[in-house]
Amino acid sequence: MIECFDINKPFGNSIFLIAEIGINHNGDLAIAKELILKAKSAGFDAVKFQKRDIDTVYSEEVLSQFRESPFGTTQRDQKEGLEFSKSDYDEIDKYCREVGILWSASAWDNFSQEFLSSYKLSFNKIASAMATNQEFLNLVAEEKKPTFVSTGMCTMKQIKNIVEIFLSKNCPLVLMHTNSEYPSPEENLNLSMINTLKNEFGVPIGYSGHEVSVSPSYAAVALGAVAVERHITLDRSMYGSDQSASLEPIAFERLVSMIRKFEQIIGDGVKKITEGEKEVAKKLRYWNE
Repeated sequence: MIECFDINKPFGNSIFLIAEIGINHNGDLAIAKELILKAKSAGFDAVKFQKRDIDTVYSEEVLSQFRESPFGTTQRDQKEGLEFSKSDYDEIDKYCREVGILWSASAWDNFSQEFLSSYKLSFNKIASAMATNQEFLNLVAEEKKPTFVSTGMCTMKQIKNIVEIFLSKNCPLVLMHTNSEYPSPEENLNLSMINTLKNEFGVPIGYSGHEVSVSPSYAAVALGAVAVERHITLDRSMYGSDQSASLEPIAFERLVSMIRKFEQIIGDGVKKITEGEKEVAKKLRYWNE
């Protein structure tokens, strides 16, 4: 469990790394477990899923529409095929505890958030699609659990509303800058928003990426992101709308390795003379002040 929440390093001294499995498991618990294990092996701090109550999120008109998929020929078949059951989530919860990685899920409706609250999750995540839903924001904030909120498709006014709700509930908050295109064109990422959000709202800022490369995540860290979330998959050619915006195992292993290296390179910003420099100074300087 996350014991404390520091305004600058909300999840300890390291950048918090979230592997977004989302619906890339394609309704297969074995695939979900393989992704969990690979995320843990790569060094991610947490994995995240998505949870929907299909009949709440979608109208019957939408659900009855034709959609060919591995699960059937309607939208309902496809969407229900991607949802895990209570017993599935029980197994996910057990498995994550066994391998030693945190997990959570972004709920797309109130029922799903209430379902997730029955687990002892260390954090909540609000997807960009739910970031303007007042009732939902208040429901999550009332849990007073550290919460990541993606800000894709949001105006500054809407982001201000998010911050005000969470601060009013004394709920720890990390705003996640993101572009909600799948995959995101790199020219649209606008990573300078990390500093804009930090200066405007004074809360920790993270980055949720949907681009196909890993380099923007490094740039986000260099700009001060305290958390990075990236979609992961076993194979980008697999069935699913999010697969093409996800990283495959080799890429997400590299992502974690390089971000940890970036943490060492960036340092803490406090000017200090190293012991090695002191020795060099003795050789190169005629005086020291």
